[in-house]
This record gives sequence, C-alpha cells and structure tokens, in this order.
Amino acid sequence: MDRIDLRILDLLQHDATLSTSDIADAVGLSTTPCWRRIQNLDKDGVISRRVALLDRDHLNVSVDAFVAIRTDQHNKRWLDAFAKSVAALPEVIELYRMSGEVDYLMRVVVPDLAAYDSFYLRLIREASLYDVSSSFAMERIKYTTALPLTYAT
Repeated sequence: MDRIDLRILDLLQHDATLSTSDIADAVGLSTTPCWRRIQNLDKDGVISRRVALLDRDHLNVSVDAFVAIRTDQHNKRWLDAFAKSVAALPEVIELYRMSGEVDYLMRVVVPDLAAYDSFYLRLIREASLYDVSSSFAMERIKYTTALPLTYAT
C-alpha cells in the first residue's frame, strides 16, 4: 500500500458513503484508477466490509456494560458452546479472549440496568461460568471505529 491507498482508506473509514469520484478528487486521481484501487483493497481483504454506524440513543441502547468473565473450563468444547451462546445474544457487540486474570471480556449495550439484569440472567443460564463481573461506563470519552493507519505497510 502506498500513501494514496492509505488516504483512500482514511476517507472510507470516516465516510463509506463517499462516491468514487469524491474520493478520487480528494486523493488526486481520476475516477477509474481510484475505483481500481478501491476494488483491489476490497479483493485483498484490507476493506473487510462497509457498514452504517447507528445512533445508540435513537435505538435506546445507551448503556455500555463491560463484562469480565472467568471460567474453570479451558477446553475447546466449552469454548465452542460459549461462543455459540454469546453469538445468539444481540446485546453483546464485542467479545475478546484475554490474557491475565480475566478469561473473556465482552462489551454489552442495553437501555438500562433492568435490561442488563435480564441479559445477565440469560448469559448465566446459557453458559457455565466461574465468575462474572460487570462494570458500567459512566461517560464515553473517546469512541471511534477508525483504525490508525500509521502502522500500515
């Protein structure tokens, strides 16, 4: 990737609705070469998908819960069952396997604490968990889906 590809990616990850013509103008190319570059970035998997980011307040899911999970089941069968049960919970928008004290960390979005409690009861009914600890975000200070491009090679 060269600096033009990185500029195209920067533009797209901030506004995926930009037309190829607008992107071409911004990076100093004509439309066809710009379109080819975007197609190559798609084909190479650099662009994994294009999505719409929705306003959480309009959808009544403004509470972020960070759920730390520990398990005493460290085997593939348990992990497969856990991943399948979590995939069925739409409130879980991120899930990570962690190093350190916590085995898994998930980010959950809900409208309020009552909805979180309902979510929690479904979670513990579906999965065998050793410990579940939840923390609630009081304020969102920074949020972005844009990845840093300074490390791209």
